[in-house]
Formats: sequence, structure tokens, C-alpha cells
Amino acid sequence: MDAALRYLTNAPRTVREVERRLDDLEFGEVETAAVVERLEELGLLNDESYCREFVSSRLRTKPVSRRHLYEQLRNHEAQETAIEAALAQVDDETEFQNACLVAEKYARQFEALSPEERENRLTKRLLGRGFDYDHTRRAIESLKPEDGE
Repeated sequence: MDAALRYLTNAPRTVREVERRLDDLEFGEVETAAVVERLEELGLLNDESYCREFVSSRLRTKPVSRRHLYEQLRNHEAQETAIEAALAQVDDETEFQNACLVAEKYARQFEALSPEERENRLTKRLLGRGFDYDHTRRAIESLKPEDGE
């Protein structure tokens, strides 16, 4: 239990991350299951709250796509149902606003390029960040009136 608590003090973790850590420390399956169950009872380990807080934190600090958030949460081995519930926070309008913020950032970096090259690079950057094609197109289109000034 102490090893799991020390691991949780550094940062919030998913159930699977704690299980993996205890496995690495060569705790048995029965001990690991008992510790995880007790931590869940105490409310110190909960994939649903972990995923909700992860999504909220990421959206406050950096505009990212749902797809990117999904991949990050999968890398943390969160439960699929917890991931889906947390991503429900990210509606289409939030996704579009995040795409616009990313597009604005890169548009400033690419302002010396021709309009066609700028649009191509913006498209690649947004798609590379996990935004879907529709949000990418709309975000780039929202920049066009500013280009004419």
C-alpha cells in the first residue's frame, strides 16, 4: 500500500498504471488487487475522475483535439468507458474553437508564405494535431477575412 501511495503522490494515475507499477515492484496479483481495491474505496484511484480532470486540464492549458486527448488517455491505459465519458466534455464547438486557436498560432508563424502555401501548411498542422478535416477547413476559412487586411 505504501508503494502505491508514494506513486500516487507524484501525480494522479490510472488503475492500470498503479497495477503496472506494483507489478514492476514484484508485488503479487492478490496484493496488487487488494491495494487497488482499497485505493478505489478511499477515492484515491478512479479512472473516471482521472480522465475528466486530464481532459479539463489539457483544454485549459493547450488547445488540442478530441483525437489527441483520446490517444493520450489510451497511452495512460485508462478504461475505455472512462475515456468516452471524459471526451463527452469536448463538444463540436469546443473542438472548432481549439482548431481555430491552433490555426491562428500557426498562421502567425506562416504569414511570410504565399496564401496557398500557408493554407497547405496550416492544413497539415491541424490534421497532424488530430483535428478532423471539417474542423480544419472551417478553422482555416475563419482566418481568411484577416488575411485580406
